[in-house]
This record gives sequence, C-alpha cells and structure tokens, in this order.
Amino acid sequence: MIERMETKARMSRIVKHNGTIYLCGQVCEDATQGIKEQTATMLDKVDKLLQDAGSDREHILSATIYIKSMQYFADMNSVWDSWVPEGFAPARACVEASMARDSLLVEISVIAAEK
Repeated sequence: MIERMETKARMSRIVKHNGTIYLCGQVCEDATQGIKEQTATMLDKVDKLLQDAGSDREHILSATIYIKSMQYFADMNSVWDSWVPEGFAPARACVEASMARDSLLVEISVIAAEK
C-alpha cells in the first residue's frame, strides 16, 4: 500500500511504501540567510517531516544534497555533521546544482525507514 501525506497538485511532501519513507526536496525557511542557517532550517524541516511520518534521523537510509556551489561544501558539512547522530550516517551524495530560486543555496532529498 502507498500512503501519500500532505499531497498537493504537484507533489506529496511524504510518501510511504512498505516501511520506507520518501520525503520531497526540502529547502530552508529563509533564503536571505547564509549556507549554515539555510542548512540548519532545512534539516529542521526534515526532522518535522520524519516525525510526522513515524521516523527520525537514526532511520535515514539515504540523503541527496544539492548545493548551489561547492564553495559552500565545508560550511554545509559542519551543520550536517552536528545534525547526524553518531553511528547513524546514511548513504549520501552531494552534488552541485542549479536551484529553483537564485537565493537558495542548498536542498535535500531524504529516504528513511519507519521506526
């Protein structure tokens, strides 16, 4: 069975299937902020969605991070590294990509397991 949560015309924010949770891409709350702040608020949104879906950081299987420029890589990683629980690092990819809005510096897509 497929369960879709917070579904709109274009996408669902959460899709659950066979114990796996798929989150749509998440961006920051305030795109006028720098990379560290954008990363932190983006990850806060991931936390909330995972909780709503019945999961948490320790159950993340995979994360794909899209970053506007690799010049932000170290600063983004400093926030990421403090967010991921020790011993629970997911499979991860980070790629440089064009963003939907010029002011966005980072976006993440997450796949997790249910608790």
